[in-house]
Amino acid sequence: MALIVAIDTAVDTAGVCLSKDNQVLGFLENERQKDHASWIHTAIRRLMNEAGLEMKSLNAVAVTAGPGSYTGLRVGMATAKGLCYALKIPLIAENTLKVMAYAVKQEDRQTLPGAGSPVLICPMIDARRMEVFTALFNDKLEEIIPSAAKILDPLSFNNYLQNSAILFCGNGNVKWKGLTVHNNAYFSSIRHNALHLAALAAEKLSHGQFSDLVYAEPLYLKNFYTPGDSN
Repeated sequence: MALIVAIDTAVDTAGVCLSKDNQVLGFLENERQKDHASWIHTAIRRLMNEAGLEMKSLNAVAVTAGPGSYTGLRVGMATAKGLCYALKIPLIAENTLKVMAYAVKQEDRQTLPGAGSPVLICPMIDARRMEVFTALFNDKLEEIIPSAAKILDPLSFNNYLQNSAILFCGNGNVKWKGLTVHNNAYFSSIRHNALHLAALAAEKLSHGQFSDLVYAEPLYLKNFYTPGDSN
């Protein structure tokens, strides 16, 4: 049996998913970003109670490690590591952008262009002004461009768009949609959630691919911004 709780607090909407052997037992979301810290533990306890399970039954905890909201990533990672320390179970940390790409690959098949050319997936998270957190994945969810903070301009991704159709997704793709007119640029409204994280985590658990509980930390990609910063 593989019982996993998956925690996603990387973006505006937080979510937790309880799954057993890759079957969803429960799923909750919270759209009030400022409440994620107070909501997350109550939500996990509620899922366990509704499933009739005790916390000691868990085999692993998964979390979206970033990029994303600075505070959200801290909340998610601290919660996940705390549970793992207390229960002496493995931690599975997954890149938020990969979870987003997985969600699109699984759920947005209607938006994918024809099979005549390779299709890449480019998730984008809004990072203020014309900047996004982004990466580029192939259909096997392998990184073609590593995760980075990128300031968009009309020529961004042109080298890849010349040879491949790219499906852009995430709350940052609105910025890019206003800049590009390339025929190989497609856009998806699919949003990831903790269900997609749970599916990826189940695969990692089956292969024993765990994160180091001591040294795991959020993938911030840029310094924390406070109101009044000039940069």
